[in-house]
Amino acid sequence: MSPDLPQGRLRRAFATAWRQLPFFVWLIALWMLLWGQFTWLAFLTGLVAALVVTRVFRLPPVELSGRVNLWWGLVFVVEFMAAVVQGSLTVAWQVLDFRRQPGAAIIGVRLRTDDDLIMAHVGVTCSLIPGSLIVDTDRDRRILYLHVIGVRDDRDVEKQRASVHHWEERIVRAVGSRAQLQAIKGGGR
Repeated sequence: MSPDLPQGRLRRAFATAWRQLPFFVWLIALWMLLWGQFTWLAFLTGLVAALVVTRVFRLPPVELSGRVNLWWGLVFVVEFMAAVVQGSLTVAWQVLDFRRQPGAAIIGVRLRTDDDLIMAHVGVTCSLIPGSLIVDTDRDRRILYLHVIGVRDDRDVEKQRASVHHWEERIVRAVGSRAQLQAIKGGGR
């Protein structure tokens, strides 16, 4: 048996733990948010809950890009908040406008990047903005299917597709890899 074998295992275990650290921290923060307490007790019970969740539900490790752009993250958050407010006002107006029914459609949008995490982020972002909801995903073909309201013609459908691509671009600029960034800039297909 080689003396490097235990050290190699230790190094791999440390690398895996380091990659999973953001998710582990997120689970603890989510636990504290769910309880509405930011105390040492909530932190410690969140730590225990995160340990149980990560050890009982053995999910495959998620590969992060290792790149975080704080400026584009801030741009994403500000634009997202504005979109939530605008979407809320738009949906409220559509409900109160008795002159016409707001049209609805289910549209498919092919994403330009091929990453499950980016696809999940885009789907959640689009679903949180009032007026649209993800109803299905085609992971193999990178297509998100959305139910949207306020659609009257093809121009509205294309506007909604452009909106999804906009959110994909913002997310990739904030946390995507360099290859994903190139796919966005080049309009990858």
